[in-house]
Amino acid sequence: MGTKIPAADTLLRTQVYDSLRDALTAGRFTPGQKLSFRFIARTMGVSLTPVREAIRRLVAEGALEMRPSRSVRVPLMTAAQFRDLTKVRIAIEGHAAAEAAQHRNDDDLAAIAGAEEAMRAESKKAKPDLPRAVELNKTFHFAVYEASHSPVLVEIIRALWLKAGPVINLDLRANPERLAKGDAIRFHADVRRAIAAKEQAAARTGVAADISGAAKVILSRGGLAN
Repeated sequence: MGTKIPAADTLLRTQVYDSLRDALTAGRFTPGQKLSFRFIARTMGVSLTPVREAIRRLVAEGALEMRPSRSVRVPLMTAAQFRDLTKVRIAIEGHAAAEAAQHRNDDDLAAIAGAEEAMRAESKKAKPDLPRAVELNKTFHFAVYEASHSPVLVEIIRALWLKAGPVINLDLRANPERLAKGDAIRFHADVRRAIAAKEQAAARTGVAADISGAAKVILSRGGLAN
C-alpha cells in the first residue's frame, strides 16, 4: 500500500496548483517568461514539494514548459496557434454566453454587473491599473460563463484561458490605449445587456466580438512567435 497523504498536504497542493493556474489565466505571466521552482515556492511561502506537483500538472496541461536548470517557462505562441485558439474560444465561449442568457439567475446578473462596472470604472481613470484591468477582464468573462451553470463548459474554458491569459496580459500591458479606447468596455456592456434580456444570439455575438476584436489587435502588433 502507498503512503497516505495527509489531508492538510492535499489541500496545500491543491491551493498551490489553483494559485498558479489562476495567475496564468489572469495573465500575470507573459509568454516566454521563466520561473524557477524556488522562486515560486519562496513567493508563495511553501516548500518545493507542492510547487513541483503543481508545475507537473501545468506542464501536462500545456500551460508551462519544463526548462533546464530546474526552471519552467510560459510557452511562446505562434500567430498560427493564436488564430486557432481564437477560433476555438469564439465557438466555446460564445456558446457559454448564449447558455448564460438562457440560464442566468439574479445572483449571476449581480456578479456580471459588478464585474462590468468595475472594469468600466478602471478604464476611466487617468492612469488605469493595467494588471488590475486584466484581472477584471477575467472576472467579467468568468462571471458570464459561470452563469451558464455548466461546470463542463467552465472547465473547458479555464483550460483555454491557461493558454490565452499570458497573451492577453502581454497585449493590454503593452498597449494601454486599448483600454482607453474602450472596445472591450463596449462589448462587455453589450454582453451584460443581452444576458439580462435573455437574448442568446446577442450574448454570443458580443463575446465573439470581444474575443475577435482583441485578437485582431494582438495579431496586428506582430509580437507573437513565427
